[in-house]
Amino acid sequence: MYKIFNIILGSVIVGVAYNLFLIPHQILSSGLSGIAIMLGIITPFNTGILNFLLNLPLLILGWFKLGKQFILFTILSVMVLSVSLYLIPVHAISHEPILSSLFGGVITGIGIGLIFRASGSSGGFDIVAMLLTKKRDFPLGALISAMNGIVVIASGFVFNWDAALNTMVAIFATGKVIDTIHTNHIKLTLMIVTKKGEEMKGKLLSNLYRGITVIDGEGAYTGEGQKILMVVITRYQLTDVKTMINDVDGKAFVNITETAEVMGSFHRS
Repeated sequence: MYKIFNIILGSVIVGVAYNLFLIPHQILSSGLSGIAIMLGIITPFNTGILNFLLNLPLLILGWFKLGKQFILFTILSVMVLSVSLYLIPVHAISHEPILSSLFGGVITGIGIGLIFRASGSSGGFDIVAMLLTKKRDFPLGALISAMNGIVVIASGFVFNWDAALNTMVAIFATGKVIDTIHTNHIKLTLMIVTKKGEEMKGKLLSNLYRGITVIDGEGAYTGEGQKILMVVITRYQLTDVKTMINDVDGKAFVNITETAEVMGSFHRS
C-alpha cells in the first residue's frame, strides 16, 4: 500500500510540474512524456490523453516481456499521470522560462524519484530501453540519454532553440534530482539456497526485472542436491524479494550482502 501511495503521489507531482511549469513555456520533459507535451501543444488533443495513448502499446508489450509487478506499477503511474495532466489546468506559475524549466525539472525529478523508489516507472523510454537491453547488450543509461536527445532536437525544430535549451535544463535538473532521491541507493547481492530451484526462479522472474544466475549445489552434511540462485537487487526491492522467497520456500537459506559496485547490464530503478 505504501508503494502504491508513492506512485500515485509521485505521478500527481509530475503532472503538476508539467502543467504549471513546463507546458506553459513550451518546455518538454524527458522521455515519451516530452513527445506527448509537444503533440499536446501543436494539436488540439489533451496532453494527458496523448501520454496514455503513446504509452499504451509499450505497456502491453512490457506486460509480456518484463516483470509483472514492475509493469503493473508503471501502468498505475501512467494512468494517474495522464489523468493529472487532463484535470490540472495549464497555468504558468512563473513568467520566466529559465526559472520554469529549472523548477519544473526539479519537481519532475522529485515525482519520478518517488515512482522509482516504489519499483515502478513513468513509462515511455524506460520501457523501450529495457526491451532493447533484453535483446542486445546496450548500456541502459546511454540508450535513454540518446532518446532524450531526440526530444531536445525535436523541440528546437518544432518550437525554437531557446525552448530546446530550456528543455535541456529541465531534463538535466530532473536527472540530478532523481540521482539524489533514487540512484544513490545500496545494491544488494542475494545468494538463495533452496531445494525448490525452478519454482523460486519462476517466482522471481515473473515479479522482478532482474537477471538471475542458477548454480547447482550440494549440502556438505546431507549430500542432497540444491539450487543456488544469485541475484543483484536494490535495497528498496529487498522487502518484496524476501516475501517472494518465503512464499516459495520458507526454509530457504538466504545470504544477503551489500554490493560495492556492479559492472555490465543492470537496470538501476
